[in-house]
Amino acid sequence: MMKGIKLGVPIFLIVFSGLFFISSLQLPKANLGNPNAPLYFPAGISILMLLLSVVYLFQELKHAAKDNKEIRQLFSGRTPKLIAATIGLGGCYALVFDQIGFLLSTAFFLGGLLFFINGRKKWLINCIVAVSFSFLTWYAFSQLLGVSLP
Repeated sequence: MMKGIKLGVPIFLIVFSGLFFISSLQLPKANLGNPNAPLYFPAGISILMLLLSVVYLFQELKHAAKDNKEIRQLFSGRTPKLIAATIGLGGCYALVFDQIGFLLSTAFFLGGLLFFINGRKKWLINCIVAVSFSFLTWYAFSQLLGVSLP
C-alpha cells in the first residue's frame, strides 16, 4: 500500500498539471495588448508543475522500496480526519465564495477549520481568530492594496 501511495501522489500531480495546462490554453484572449498575455502565467505554472511532478515521480520510483515512516504517520491518528475536513471545508468555501463574498466565506471557512482542529473548548479564540483574520485580510487587500474582493 505504501508504494501505491508514494507513486500515486506524483501521478496525480502529473495528471492535474496536464489538465491545468489544457484548461489554461482555453483562456480567452486579451482585447488589449498582447492577445496571448493571459495565457503565459497559468501555462508557465502548469509546465513548471508538470516538470517538477515528473522529477518527483522519478525520485519516488528510486526510493519506492524503502519503508516511509512519514507516510505511515500521515495515515494514523487524527491526521486523516483533519485532511478530509480541510478538503471538505475547502470545497464548501469554493462553493459559497461568490454567493456570500470573501469576508463571510473566509470567516466561516477559517472558523470551521479552527473548531475542527482546536475543539469546542476554545470557541472564543476560534471565533476571534476567524473574524479578525478575515477582516484584516479583507482590509489589507481591498483598502490598502486596492484589490477588489467579491
